[in-house]
Amino acid sequence: MPVLVVDPPTVTALARNHRRAAYYSDAVAHLAESLAARGTRLVVRRGPVARTARTLARELDAQTIVWSASYDARAVARERDLQSSLEEAGLRARAVHDAPSVAPDEIAAARAQDDGRGYRSFGPFLAAWSELARTPFADRTVFVPANELASEPLPGRAEFGARDEAATGGRDASASLDAYLSGPALEYPAARNVPAGAPTARLSAALSFGTISARTVLARIDARMRDPFLLVEERASVRALATALARRDFFLQLAWFFEDQPDEALQPRMRGFPVARDHPALAAWRGGRTGFPLVDAGMRQLTATGWMHPRVRAIVASFLCFDLGVDWRVGRDAWDAYLEEDDPALASGNWQWIAGVGADLAQVPRIYNPAKQLRRFDPAGRYVRRYVGELSNMPDADLFGTAASPDGQMRLPLFGAGAYPRPVVVHEEAASAFLRRYAAFTRNA
Repeated sequence: MPVLVVDPPTVTALARNHRRAAYYSDAVAHLAESLAARGTRLVVRRGPVARTARTLARELDAQTIVWSASYDARAVARERDLQSSLEEAGLRARAVHDAPSVAPDEIAAARAQDDGRGYRSFGPFLAAWSELARTPFADRTVFVPANELASEPLPGRAEFGARDEAATGGRDASASLDAYLSGPALEYPAARNVPAGAPTARLSAALSFGTISARTVLARIDARMRDPFLLVEERASVRALATALARRDFFLQLAWFFEDQPDEALQPRMRGFPVARDHPALAAWRGGRTGFPLVDAGMRQLTATGWMHPRVRAIVASFLCFDLGVDWRVGRDAWDAYLEEDDPALASGNWQWIAGVGADLAQVPRIYNPAKQLRRFDPAGRYVRRYVGELSNMPDADLFGTAASPDGQMRLPLFGAGAYPRPVVVHEEAASAFLRRYAAFTRNA
């Protein structure tokens, strides 16, 4: 019997992000339609999960309640309370790993040291993940009719204040994946780096809401890899897409095994590193007005679409953490207000990785030079001109700094009242200052 419980934490969270709420509402409607086509319906109840689940179990005379496991620490804690409540009521309770393509426990089982604990480094994780036998998924689910069971209305956009947001709710996720694998995936290594180039898979929201499963994605990637007519470089491109899915699994297992301090740096020696919660240019970063075109284009793409290109995400996050010296948690929370995807564990893992305090701790932080990244990955300026309207008619010589002022920034006559802003920092000076602080801290850590 498929059941959706709309509990108070869900309502509160979705009300903070209307684009995400619209996606969720549309996804639920699509799920209800799919279940109806299979001879049953989605039963909806509102209220605290544990109390609602116990009530439903009594109505159905059910013995077992199963749900898809969460990975962020707050949700994991709520689900532990749920499990305890259900078991005290004499019910069997089971959380299943439905979000990753390979369950964390399956990967960790191959790890003899640390009592099967998870991996802190992606390289060894990827090796184990790649060698693990894929478990084919056979859908043998049999649904029982639910026509006599009381159900509340499906959650709609208005319930969360999201009346006019555009969203598809993942209705076309399966078809979109097939279309992507048939052609664009063969250019994936370039697509993930060039924001104005070939498309990426754009599955983050669908995966986060479960409108397509990671196991399904991996199975179709594996099937594409078996195509005997793929060229060597095309096969390598599809393999790179599988590696991206493995990285997603990696961050989920990090959250699963190392949940004790979800808002603290994964690396203990970096927990005392001083970072700011504010900066005079923080509002400019949030609003896409830092004076660095690639940074600003990324933030404006995010606020306009609910998504940001993966390469640009790294550059924008690096700018906040290193050029401005602002706490990674400030950036994570700022993005959460706009991102359509809903993956708190992935957000924390990726932000910590960029900030140099999480998995795969590098010898020195990964500081991206936004001007060099612009010249390398958006050499025609198509991406920045698309999202930063003030730069749409700017000559290449000015956009790329070939005609630069003595401080290395774009020529100041381009910045007038109401025009594109001056750079809020000098990147080289800000990066050097951060590295000096980092070196002093790590020497004494």
